[in-house]
Amino acid sequence: MAVSAVIFDWGGTLTPWHTIDHEALWRDVCAPHFPEARALTVAAAILAAEQEFWRLCESAHRSATLAHVFEQAGVTAHQDLLDSYFTAWEPHTYTDPEVAPLLRELRRRGIRIGVLSNTLWPRALHERVFLRDDVLGLIDGAVYSSEIPWTKPHPEAFLAAMNAVGVTDPASCVFVGDRPYDDIFGAKSLGMRGVLIPNSAVPAYDGAVPDAVITRLSELLPHLDNW
Repeated sequence: MAVSAVIFDWGGTLTPWHTIDHEALWRDVCAPHFPEARALTVAAAILAAEQEFWRLCESAHRSATLAHVFEQAGVTAHQDLLDSYFTAWEPHTYTDPEVAPLLRELRRRGIRIGVLSNTLWPRALHERVFLRDDVLGLIDGAVYSSEIPWTKPHPEAFLAAMNAVGVTDPASCVFVGDRPYDDIFGAKSLGMRGVLIPNSAVPAYDGAVPDAVITRLSELLPHLDNW
């Protein structure tokens, strides 16, 4: 069946993977806004809450938001603190330079383009990143787990992404991601094709075999030609 939509993961796929010291990041975020000792305590509380919500995302496929993290940590997320957080993340969010030409070619072929990301962040932050990198207008639909009850690999997350790009048949969809379980297993369980971008920082999973393995996004098009 011809490909009618390609849906991409975000972190590690549309943006290159970065290894981040989250403890140091939260300390840097909190330092300008609290007395020194209090800043360390607040940073530790936020990190613990963040890690707990990610564990729930991974084990129960339940979504969460940045607001939930701050609430559980007992921290008021005033705008200055959020601005510091987003600024700290900015160097780790730049879109792979191969994304724009790939998306333009997919659009030229009439293929719908989607994004499905497991994320605590609000849509506005992701769209700010895509707008900054001149790719927001190339995306037909996006689903962020912070807006729905589930995370990948839950089938409802993938169905929501299909709905966002206006397609109904999983067999006509390709999902591209760097996580063998969340992305490839999740997509293939629903009947999509799955394309893996290997990431040594992500746990291996043998329960699903990708339909293709690529090391860079520009390698995707020949596989679409064969499908």
